Amino acid sequence: MALRCCKSFVRFTSGLTGVSLPGLRPNPTRLTQGRCCHAHQPLTLCNVEQETGIATVTLNNPKKRNALSSELMTSLHGSLQSIGEQWPQVKVVILKALGPVFSSGHDLKELARIDQEGHVKVFEQCSQLMVSIQNIKQPVIAQVAGLATAAGAQLAASCDLIVSSTDSAFETPGVKVGLFCSTPSVPISRGLPHKVVMEMLLTAEPLTAERAYSLGFVNKIAPRGELDEATRELALKVTRFSSVVIGLGKRGFYEHSCQQDIRKAYGLAGDLMVENLQLKECQHGIDSFISKKPPKW
Repeated sequence: MALRCCKSFVRFTSGLTGVSLPGLRPNPTRLTQGRCCHAHQPLTLCNVEQETGIATVTLNNPKKRNALSSELMTSLHGSLQSIGEQWPQVKVVILKALGPVFSSGHDLKELARIDQEGHVKVFEQCSQLMVSIQNIKQPVIAQVAGLATAAGAQLAASCDLIVSSTDSAFETPGVKVGLFCSTPSVPISRGLPHKVVMEMLLTAEPLTAERAYSLGFVNKIAPRGELDEATRELALKVTRFSSVVIGLGKRGFYEHSCQQDIRKAYGLAGDLMVENLQLKECQHGIDSFISKKPPKW
């Protein structure tokens, strides 16, 4: 773990189990590998910064087009788990990448040099990473600048929201190398009409950001020079509300939205509403509405 110290924000390299935040007591057993801000910091595959209720996770391997190698997936998974479990003051996560490509997907060189058992482990690891994005209580916003290809498109699609630069595109080109993009199609098919997904899978043609926006796959688009601002603007809208309520609502949304039986979906959603009503945050919000006062989250 490499830790950058600052009064306004904290930054750490991923793959670690703990971090010291302003106003929180550090856990010395989890910071034994930490280094102060003056120490040499080696290149890391995933960096995290936190400020004003927003954690920004940055893929940091532009030379390899931020390919989802086993090492990078381990790093990213560790970062998300740390945020979800140990950073209660974080209300929303932004996932972005350095370089001209958001992510080129799986590291094909890595897949070529391992055996079938290794392939099983890689795809199990990838699935666990994607599910972890859904499972953490904070909403995750993918900030896509450039191509999001194959598992890179899968990563973006697995996020709760997507903000993309106007010159970006999403692509599932596996058929070009004889490897159909089966796992990327899982979250992509949940965010796009099936005919559009099949067109992407069968033709390997990219889906432009503008078309993705028109189909509801992307929430916002902006010129690349305005992308940071556009993403932060959306993130700040989320931070206005109770993180407890947002976390409960996110969990419930994925539970009932996956139900094909509408009666079961309503049952799950109804139970969630009842659970939500018992929260002190909900009671405060309703009391504030009745008394015509703004709630204090």
